[in-house]
Amino acid sequence: MLALNYKAILGMALPMMVSGFIQSIVLITDASLISRYSTEAFDAVGNGGLLYVTVYMCLLGMGDGAQIIIARRIGEERISAIGRVFGTSFLTNFLLAIGFFILLHWFLPSAIVGYSKNHEIAHLQGDFIRVRSFALFFAMITITIQAFLLAKGKTMIVLYAALITAISNVFLANSLIFGRNGLPEMGIEGAALANTIADALGMTFLIIYLIFSKERKEYQLFAHFKFELASMKELLKVGSPLMFQGFFALATWTLFFTWLEQKGQFDLTVSQNIRAIYFLAFVPIWGFAGTTKTYISQYIGAKKFDEIPTIQKRIQLMTLLFLCVTFHGAIFYPEALIRLINPAELYVHKSAQILRLISVSIMLYGFSSVYFQTIHGSGNTLHSMFIEFGIVSVYVVFCYLFIKVWNLDVYWIWTVEYIYFILMGLASISYLRLYDWKKKIV
Repeated sequence: MLALNYKAILGMALPMMVSGFIQSIVLITDASLISRYSTEAFDAVGNGGLLYVTVYMCLLGMGDGAQIIIARRIGEERISAIGRVFGTSFLTNFLLAIGFFILLHWFLPSAIVGYSKNHEIAHLQGDFIRVRSFALFFAMITITIQAFLLAKGKTMIVLYAALITAISNVFLANSLIFGRNGLPEMGIEGAALANTIADALGMTFLIIYLIFSKERKEYQLFAHFKFELASMKELLKVGSPLMFQGFFALATWTLFFTWLEQKGQFDLTVSQNIRAIYFLAFVPIWGFAGTTKTYISQYIGAKKFDEIPTIQKRIQLMTLLFLCVTFHGAIFYPEALIRLINPAELYVHKSAQILRLISVSIMLYGFSSVYFQTIHGSGNTLHSMFIEFGIVSVYVVFCYLFIKVWNLDVYWIWTVEYIYFILMGLASISYLRLYDWKKKIV
């Protein structure tokens, strides 16, 4: 079981943060390259990427469910059950990937043209997600393997996979967007193809590692690729609420950007600049989120309930400290960050203003997310889903009022982030204080 000290917590979280940082750099690099290709392509990749990430979050939700269950079995020392969870997770994500591929590849491109104001951006979005949709099959394998590795605390392997994905993506994006290094110029489709090939290379590394690892034999990871009803029910009970939760959270943000596109291209482009930088803030938050889930699940499995407040406080402190490292530029030099993404001066001043505005909301999120991830780690994922639904519903109402009814300036529209993060903190703290959440059986 994982040790409860700053060194052990950081030892698990740091590789995930570095992995997240690498992914953020990839996102920033992609955005920087495509913005220099054309503004319309930049906006299309931003909105198309959100559509892809929305369905990706469903796969990730099932992966998080598997991570929580495997970590619990490790805490309970039920080693023989781990291979079953792994096999069930793989098969479940494979079926989901097929369904989501059909949706993204064949149905969404025409739907986007129907609801978009700017048809050029809409057609470019369709071109992007038709290619990007193939990455779902690589993602589902990667997520399944990562769930096992994160539950074990073996985050360095996840970091190596992220490095392979990032380095290959930067080279391929630069080559395929502009037609460099002997490769054809493909524009926005080149950006999608670069992302997809890079995902495949990262997945290949994880498969090779798992084949030659001692864990493959120890936990019989490849011996359970068949449908077992009891294991499927167990995974769906924990993972499906996380799947729906992730879907609706990202679908809400996709709706937010869709309404901004309908409001006007200036507001959309400014907001896409913010979105690209935003992910720097999520580096420590998501890194410590995975750590929180694993720690909480293992310590509940071992019946060490008294240690949970210590886990929370230490992770909160480290989250806030690392946020100061990764996101301080939003306060001190936002213009420089924006110019990295999009050098067009038309959008720099407004984007920098918004970046400063939302910086405090990110700190609130970093603090409150530990409580929300505690609910996840305890296995009470159905309750966390209802909490997310309630918060998202309020968020959508205010987005609609700010954008569609009151037609506010894009600067004030982004204050809606404070509403979301404050409500998440209050709801999570209230739940943990009022509900007997530690007795959940997973």
